[in-house]
Amino acid sequence: MARRSTEAYKFKKLLDHLSHMRGRHTELVSVYVPSGYDINKVVGQIRDEQGTASNIKSTSTRKNVLSALERILQHFTLFKQTPPNGLVIFCGNISEKEGNPDIELFSFEPLEPLTVRVYRCDQTFVLEPLLNMLEVKEVYGLLIIERNEATIGMLRGKKIEVCDTMYSGAPGKIRAGGQSSVRFARLREIADHEFKKRVGEHANRIFLNEKNLAGIIVGGPGQTKEKFLEGDYLYHELRGKIIGMLDTAYNGEFGLKELADKAKEILQNLDFTKEREYIQHFLQELVNDGPVAYGEKEVRYALDIGAVDTLLLSEGLDKYRIKIRCDACGYEEEKTIAQKDLEALKSEIQSTQCPQCSNIKLAVAGEKELVEELSEKADEKNSNVEVISTDTDEGTQLYRAFGGIAALLRYKIS
Repeated sequence: MARRSTEAYKFKKLLDHLSHMRGRHTELVSVYVPSGYDINKVVGQIRDEQGTASNIKSTSTRKNVLSALERILQHFTLFKQTPPNGLVIFCGNISEKEGNPDIELFSFEPLEPLTVRVYRCDQTFVLEPLLNMLEVKEVYGLLIIERNEATIGMLRGKKIEVCDTMYSGAPGKIRAGGQSSVRFARLREIADHEFKKRVGEHANRIFLNEKNLAGIIVGGPGQTKEKFLEGDYLYHELRGKIIGMLDTAYNGEFGLKELADKAKEILQNLDFTKEREYIQHFLQELVNDGPVAYGEKEVRYALDIGAVDTLLLSEGLDKYRIKIRCDACGYEEEKTIAQKDLEALKSEIQSTQCPQCSNIKLAVAGEKELVEELSEKADEKNSNVEVISTDTDEGTQLYRAFGGIAALLRYKIS
C-alpha cells in the first residue's frame, strides 16, 4: 500500500498550489479546526463572522466574503465531528478578473494533529501551521576530524549540509633544522591542541544553534576522533548527544556522505537512509539482471500484471496523466504530458479529429498528476510506494537516469 511518503508528497504539492493564490482584496478565508475541537462551535463562529462581513464597505469584497462563508457553512454539514487530525478549510475568490468571481473551496485533514485554531480573512491563505508540518523534525550533527582537517555538517532530513571546513597549521612529522625532537614534538602537540580547540568552538556554535538537533555522529581515522572527545572540546550538553563514533577515510562533503552512509544502522528510521537503500537495491538488482523495471511504459505494464513490489517515484516528476475521449463514438486514449504543456494540449485537442470516427469531438475527460495516478494503481495491487526526493545523489540519479520512475519487482518479467 502507498506509504506516508505519498501523502506527504500530495500535501506538499497542495500547499505549493495554495501558496500561489492571491485575492484581489482581503477575501480569502482560512479556517483551522483543531484536533478534538467541537465543530459546532466553529460553525457558530462562522455565522457570527457573516454578520461582521455584512459591514464591509466594498460591495464586491463584501459579496465575495459572504459567498465564501456560506460555502464553508455548507461544507461543514458534511461532518458530524472533527476528523482525528483536525480540519483545514480554505475558501475565497481566486479570480484575477474584477467583477468575475471564482469562489473555490479546499478542505482536507492535515498530516499531523492540529493544535491551533484559526479564522482569518486576508489576501492570502494562512499556511504557516501546515508548512511547519513539512519541516524536518530531527536534525543530526556530523563531525569528521583528522589531524590536519575537520568538517562539520548537518544531516537535515534527506539532505547533507556542509557547515564548516577547517585546516590545521600543525607542522608535519619532519622537524625543521636545528630543532630538538623534544621541542619539535612539543610544538606539534600545542598546534594539535589549538586545532582541536578551534574545531570544538566551531562545532559548539553550529550545533547549539540547531534547535532540532537529535544527535551527533563523529567520524575520522584511527584514534584522532577519540582523543578529540576525550579532550572535552565539546560542551557537556553536546557530548550527551553523541550517538555514534565511526571510522572514515575521507573529509569534506564526500566524507560527510561516507559518515552518513556508515551510520545507516544508527539512522535506520530516517527517510535519508531508507531512500538510499531503496535506490541502491534497485541499482544492484539492475546490474545483476534482477527483477526490476524502469521507465513509465515498462513500470506501468508491471503494475498492470501485479508484478511490482515497491514502486519508486521521483519527487521531481512534474507530469500529468490525461484521459482523452470522443463524445461521438466513445473512443478513449491516455497520454502522459509535462505540466507546462498541459494547457496547450487541451486547446489543441478541441480542434483535433478523432482517429476512430474523424469527428472533432475530442475532449479531456480527466487529468491527474502522474505520481498520484501511478500511486493509486500501485495501491490497487497492494504494492508499496516510495516517493524519492532529489536531495540525495541517489534521488537525482533516479530522476535523471531513469526518468523518475522505477520498480522493484516480485518476479522477473519479459
